[in-house]
Amino acid sequence: MQQTNITQNDRTHALLDSVMPREQAEEGGLGETVNFALGFLRRQYAVIIFTAALALAASTIYLRITPPTYTGQVKILFENPKAQFVQQQSVLAEIPIDNAQLETQIQILKSKAVATSVINQLGLADDPDFKASGRPLLSVLRGIRGWFGSAPADVQVGRQGVLMDGLVAAFNNRLSAVRLGYSTVIEISFSASNAERAAEIANAVANAYVTDKLNAKFEANRIATSWLQDRLKALGQQALTAERAVNAFKSQNNIVAADGKLMDEQQVTELNSRLVAARAQTSDALARLDRFKTILRQNDANTANASLDASVSEALSSPIINNLRQQYLELSRRERDWSARFGRNHLAVVNLRTRMRDLRTSILDEVRRLSETARSDYEAAKQRQGAIEKQLSQAVSRSRTTNSAEATMRELETSAKSYRSLYESFLQRYMGAVQQESFPITEARVISPASPPQSKSKPKSILVMILGLLGGLALGTGLAFLRDMLDRVFRTSAQVEAMLHMPCVSLVPLLKAAEPKQLHEHADKASDQGTIVRRSGVYWAASDMPLSRFAESIRSIKLAVDLNVTNSSNKVVGITSSLPNEGKSTITAALAQLMAHAGARVILVDCDLRNPSLSCNLAPHASVGLVEVISGECPLDEAICKDPKTNLSFLPTVKKQPLFHACEMLSAATTKHLFDHLRATYDYIVVDLPPLAPIVDVRATAPLIDCFVLAIEWGRTKTDVVQHALHTAPSVHAALIGAVLNKTNMQAIRRYDNYHNDYYSNKHFARYGYTA
Repeated sequence: MQQTNITQNDRTHALLDSVMPREQAEEGGLGETVNFALGFLRRQYAVIIFTAALALAASTIYLRITPPTYTGQVKILFENPKAQFVQQQSVLAEIPIDNAQLETQIQILKSKAVATSVINQLGLADDPDFKASGRPLLSVLRGIRGWFGSAPADVQVGRQGVLMDGLVAAFNNRLSAVRLGYSTVIEISFSASNAERAAEIANAVANAYVTDKLNAKFEANRIATSWLQDRLKALGQQALTAERAVNAFKSQNNIVAADGKLMDEQQVTELNSRLVAARAQTSDALARLDRFKTILRQNDANTANASLDASVSEALSSPIINNLRQQYLELSRRERDWSARFGRNHLAVVNLRTRMRDLRTSILDEVRRLSETARSDYEAAKQRQGAIEKQLSQAVSRSRTTNSAEATMRELETSAKSYRSLYESFLQRYMGAVQQESFPITEARVISPASPPQSKSKPKSILVMILGLLGGLALGTGLAFLRDMLDRVFRTSAQVEAMLHMPCVSLVPLLKAAEPKQLHEHADKASDQGTIVRRSGVYWAASDMPLSRFAESIRSIKLAVDLNVTNSSNKVVGITSSLPNEGKSTITAALAQLMAHAGARVILVDCDLRNPSLSCNLAPHASVGLVEVISGECPLDEAICKDPKTNLSFLPTVKKQPLFHACEMLSAATTKHLFDHLRATYDYIVVDLPPLAPIVDVRATAPLIDCFVLAIEWGRTKTDVVQHALHTAPSVHAALIGAVLNKTNMQAIRRYDNYHNDYYSNKHFARYGYTA
């Protein structure tokens, strides 16, 4: 069986190599990408076009129902118009004009104060553009008031506030303010259904913003001047009191400092630096000692298999250990070489291992010596660290008293300096504010007032249509790609060969539902039990239409059976499928009659004991069949039906009652004897088998069948179903000579096989007299 698998795989790889050179040559190139794109468009163009048409229709509907919007625009320049000397004497510091300042002004433009001012000034509460936002809420409030009577005054005020909030929200939704590039110009835009109204509101917003800036600056200057006057008095008294407290504290504690720093502080700083260095030395010594301990634990001399890895010499950086380890490695190499040549018990090999053990011991002794040295260094460093810590502790203890007094003194000095500095700064600003006149000027001015726009700003018809078309194409492509990716069925022979690792021996075309006229001419309605009934013309298409692509595809299956080199005998051919209704019975009947029509002695056996559909069509009046022959109830000759035209023999299966042990019956010794008798009597035995996935009967027939053919329905059978069915039936998989793509749409397959689409053209078959 293993040899059979190897031969089958080799034959499969050879077939793949014969059909793939063109694909491999173009792999990763532009040609493959173009072929894939063209094939994808041929398969899914309907989805893409339909989605794009829907998107265009949606865009058209949107343009129809959306009212036009006009946008008025006004530009404001934000700058500092004050002279330099005026800025220096100003009570309030001038904020520099930067990105943050401009963003702040944009938020002020969108504030509720500006919006409320414009709404009240222009009476926008009654404007049609704002009624949709403010009136529904007002209607609800009025309805509630009608239910419960008149509301108190505070409730009415609250309702007015809610109404105003709705108007402000609607106003801000139509208002936008943006900075133009890197300039200090802010562009204010307002959208309305009327061009004149849009320009009027935009200009009103700009004027309200400038007025608000002037009022805010005047109020800020007035409050700042009043506050400075009161603050100067308090700061003067606080500065005088703080300076007197500093002088009194110095006299009480006899504090004298050189360059503002005491001697105790210098000593503590020096000792602290020394302590840091001592701790670093102690830590290094401890790390080195720990490394020695780790090496000694890992390479204990008492351990029989102790190893000397490269970390010993690399970590210690000892030339002695490096030298000894080089010798050890050389002896180890020689020991392996001599052991292979003279044997492990040879005297020279034993001497080498003795020398290696001595070298290992020497290395470990050197490590122990270095460990003791590291231990001494660590103890010395630890003692130095302790001495410095003791000195530092004493110095800190001595300076605590002095530091406490010094901290208090410095706090007093700092407080006195701060009060004095604040007093002088406030005094300077107050004098400048008193001498400076108030300038009624603001940083913002209108440089381009709004005028009624000539065209609507939105919706832009061309842009909406383009976006709709592009969006529809993108969505359609995405849906088409998803649909293409989810199409996990067999479409081409290359898919069969790549996923199942077996050759696709034939592409059987789909027979049309309307049967040809010539198929009905041979219909036989006789009820003779020993004669095959020609009830369905589909089963006789191979012999009744010999010059058809269907008949040629069946010949391809017969040729694959005859040329199968994996078995010495290919008499018994089993046709199966993964799932029911994949057309295996049709292929079985067509293959058998084609062999019989060629003059061979052929018997067709229906081994689908649970659902004998082939027997129901070819021998509907049979009363005995395969089950009766196996059980010994009747002889073989009485159960066989004949076709007088093709001389085809047929052993049907008569289903009289449900069979609960079909697989045991197929694997019985009497069944094997029956097939041995058929082998001796006929040239070919074509067996119609049940599907693999639902039942296990096919596995029981593996010892009876020389070779299997797997029928796969084109465009319907899932790839993972076939793979799982073959995985659960390894004996059947090993005897498979190939797969057949049944019910193939020869026109549609050209959209999936990009490389060989010209292969399926009818003109090549018509040259030899074949029809579709």
